[in-house]
Amino acid sequence: MIEIGETRDIGTCRALRRTVFIEEQGVSEADEVDDKDDEAIHLLAWLNGRPVGSARLLVLGDTGKIGRVCVLADQRGTGLGAALMRAAVERFRQVPGVKTVKLGAQTHALGFYERLGFNAHGPEFDDASIPHREMVLPL
Repeated sequence: MIEIGETRDIGTCRALRRTVFIEEQGVSEADEVDDKDDEAIHLLAWLNGRPVGSARLLVLGDTGKIGRVCVLADQRGTGLGAALMRAAVERFRQVPGVKTVKLGAQTHALGFYERLGFNAHGPEFDDASIPHREMVLPL
């Protein structure tokens, strides 16, 4: 059974991100690790007690920013990523004053985020040598 909830276990979130971003996608550790983890809300997804995905949420004024979304390879295509994103959006609905949710989507995942109601905005940009587009969802 999949469970998604807030966590203070940043170490587990970082381990998942290391697996997906650094080991699988070749993102440098310098690009993956920053100083924003301590100010963020972290969501962690478990399947039968095993951590399988995470997301990092930052509140920037009236905007919620979803980042560092990762799902282990053996759980992709199961609906876990969509459930994690829905939980992130719902969490932002609970933050007074947040009117918009945004994220930087890897371009290969644009369709995934569009199916969740996000719209691409602005030009393509490079993040950690991976093409991205900003996506926005008004609340």
